[in-house]
Amino acid sequence: MREIIFDTETTGFDPLTGDRMVEIGCIEMVGRVMTGATFHCYFNPERAMPAAAEAVHGLSDTFLSDKALFASQADALLEFLGDAPLVAHNASFDFGFLNMELVRAGRAAVDMGRMVDTIAIARARHPGAKLSLDALCTRYGIDRSHRTRHGALLDAELLAQLYIELTGGRQIGLGFSDSASATAEIETSRTSLVRADRPFRAPRPHHPPAAELERHRAFVATIKDALWTEEERRALPATD
Repeated sequence: MREIIFDTETTGFDPLTGDRMVEIGCIEMVGRVMTGATFHCYFNPERAMPAAAEAVHGLSDTFLSDKALFASQADALLEFLGDAPLVAHNASFDFGFLNMELVRAGRAAVDMGRMVDTIAIARARHPGAKLSLDALCTRYGIDRSHRTRHGALLDAELLAQLYIELTGGRQIGLGFSDSASATAEIETSRTSLVRADRPFRAPRPHHPPAAELERHRAFVATIKDALWTEEERRALPATD
């Protein structure tokens, strides 16, 4: 099963108020193993970078001034994404910016049904725990010492490791489970395992008939000093 783990960096929090995507980093996984294939690109947002956003990811107006416009890279990005499920941390945020840029560039938005949110998976596994990427990396022992600032490709790499842990651990990538069981948890996070179209089957009777019970009692009676018979005798109320 091919999956894409991705992260974005932006000028702010809301694409509907003019914020733009300035970086995207994508990691390809097949069978829950990173293949080494990546897609990474910076974009000129055609607007000024707010100081608060620059403090998070370090991408300045000067750095982004000579970078490509998103529209010029949209087809290459879509080709890399293919039709694979797209995994992100707080995925609705990243999907919002990705789809805004795609529509702005005259392309179709990505189907939200492809969205896999690792925060939702983590919340189900660790109710009440901190769910930031940093906190979850600490919980699972994922080294993030080289992460001094947010970066889309670096964060996607960390998220890929976290995703493996959240969906069964590193043994998935070592072949200890088949592809069906390896994908069970993520499929559960997107849809119920109870199929609405499953045909109804009436329950089958499991009680033995009276003749079979009588044969069993007769057989048990032939066993001398049976332990269960002694236990039954001890359980009887004492009599004078």
